[in-house]
Formats: sequence, C-alpha cells, structure tokens
Amino acid sequence: MAAQKINEAHEHIAKAEKCLKTSMTKWKPDYDSAASEYAKAAVCFKNAKQYEQAKDAYLKEAENHTENKTYPLVCVCVAIEQAGMMMKEQKKMPEAIQYIEKACMMYMENGTPDTAAMALDRAGKLIEPINLEKAVDLYQKAAGVFENEDRLRQAVELLGKASRLLVRLRRLDEAAVALLKEKNMYKEIENFPMCFKKTTAQVLIHLHRGDYVAADKCVRESYSLPGYSGSEDCIAMETLLQGYDEQDEDQVYRVCNSPLLKYMDNDVKILKVYHFRGGGRK
Repeated sequence: MAAQKINEAHEHIAKAEKCLKTSMTKWKPDYDSAASEYAKAAVCFKNAKQYEQAKDAYLKEAENHTENKTYPLVCVCVAIEQAGMMMKEQKKMPEAIQYIEKACMMYMENGTPDTAAMALDRAGKLIEPINLEKAVDLYQKAAGVFENEDRLRQAVELLGKASRLLVRLRRLDEAAVALLKEKNMYKEIENFPMCFKKTTAQVLIHLHRGDYVAADKCVRESYSLPGYSGSEDCIAMETLLQGYDEQDEDQVYRVCNSPLLKYMDNDVKILKVYHFRGGGRK
C-alpha cells in the first residue's frame, strides 16, 4: 500500500514538472495544474507516512499557487500550514510552528483573521507539551486577533490558556496582568460568575507573590460586580485575606482546602498548597 502511494506521488510530481515546462507552442508554465498535482503528491506521500517528502510537496504547491497571481492567497496559506503539520508528524515541533506562524501571517494578509487565530490556537496546543513559553506567546497572539475582531468569547478563552501556563511557569507578575485582562473581558461580556472565579485566582496569585495590598484591592474592586458582595467566592476571599493578615494558619488552611478552591484550575490551585502559611500585610 505504502509503495503504491509513493509511486502515485512520483507520478503526480512528474505531471507537475511537465505542467511547468514551456515550448514553442506553450509559452507560459501552467502553475494552476502544477499546484494541483503537487497537492495530490503531498496527499499520497502523507498516506504513505513519508512526511518529509509530503512537506516538500506541500511547499511546492504553495510556491506554484504564489506564481499563479489569480489564485486565492488562502490556498497558499493552507498548503504552508499543511507543511507545518508534516513537520509535526516528524516530531519537529519548532519547524512545524515556524510554518504554521508563517501561514497565520498570510491568513491575516488574506483578510481571514479568524482562520489565523484558530491556526495559532492549534499551534499552541502542538507546542505546549514541549515549550510552554512558546505556547503562551501563540495563545496570546490568537487572543489578540480574536479581540481585534470583537470576538471576545473566543479571545477570553485563549487568554485563560495563556494565564494558566504563566502560572505554571511561575511568571506570576505576568500572570496577574493576564488575569486582570481576562477578568475585564468577562466583565465586558457580562459573564459575572467567571469574574468571581478570576478574582479568586487573582487573590491567590498576589498572595503567592507576597502582595497582600494587591490581593485586597482585587476583592474590593470586585464589590462593584453584580452579585459578588456576599457570594461564596467573596466570603472565602475575605476570610482568606483576614487569616493571611492576622497570620492565622488554621484559617488560611481551611479556606485553601475548601471545596471552592479544590475545584479550581490545577495550575492556579497548586499555589495555595505550597505557599499560604500566613504572611501578613506588606
């Protein structure tokens, strides 16, 4: 099966090369047909698990689409993104992300920012297991694209991914800034229960940074959110801050092990386990 697909791929490449030849009766290369044949070759190589050759064929497809001035730019973008996916199949993640980011820039130029943002999100998921810093960058870029398009629900979801990874990386100053932006976005779309959760995450991060004042400010500013004052989230944070300020280890421990905090995102939740043993104001 694999050998057959490889042979088919080479046949398509031969046809593509023939399309590009000129003669006395054919003055211009047929870029459109060549691109089509390279695309077919790429699929054959992919099915045969010859990913490096598939990547080369996809890039040839993109090159010929580019030469064909009348062809939609989006076809070039798709081919380059597919080349990136072939690098992913070979576990060559940095190269894969490089191609996908290039495709995203071209999607933007083509006037399809939503497609660009979704591709950046996919790239973030690919690189996250091996490079958290790059994943943060990709998620934030994707969020920025969605935000510019006023698609705040999609943007805030990606900001959340970036925030959690910043916490995991212990880049807590940046995480605090990202969480504030995330919270403000939830406020803008009137998802107030999520604002409550983000306030809790803000408090945990600021206390982990040893900044009681910033943590207390987050709660006070949240009093203006509909339904926050007197809510379970609010009472828990007020109790936590009181225990922290008074260096009451037992009170801090009870709040940190309450169901409210136990069901938080793991990346934020882990902060409460290792740090809160009473700190007081700073």
